[in-house]
Amino acid sequence: MSPPQQIIATWQHRGMVFSGEKPGKPPVTIDGKATEGPSPMDALLIAVAGCTGADVVLVLEKKRIDLRELRIAVTGKRREELPQRYTAIGIVYTVTAPGATEQAVRQAIDLSLATYCSVTHSLNPDIPITYELVLQA
Repeated sequence: MSPPQQIIATWQHRGMVFSGEKPGKPPVTIDGKATEGPSPMDALLIAVAGCTGADVVLVLEKKRIDLRELRIAVTGKRREELPQRYTAIGIVYTVTAPGATEQAVRQAIDLSLATYCSVTHSLNPDIPITYELVLQA
């Protein structure tokens, strides 16, 4: 089993702005009002995009697919009442990979979402995650 992960978030003495970092790594700014950086909920969607994106890149590299560009748009639907957690997440993968088949790219995405992406697997399992693929030559 891997050791526990730790981050440290330090209030920046203004509003709801925090500097968060893993010790020894570069800090990121998180802002509860989303003015000086992403809000915590926005950061969660960024984490989803970064996690699944990294998986897709690795799988496509293993398939020797010439990935030229990968853009991931993540949309989260939230409850109106507290806690205003996400109730659904939608992902649009825009992939530019000359010669890649839709089947190969979908397989990479499916592997990420079903097996590899630690962020999506850390979310409550009652949150449906759907995706669309826009494949460009």
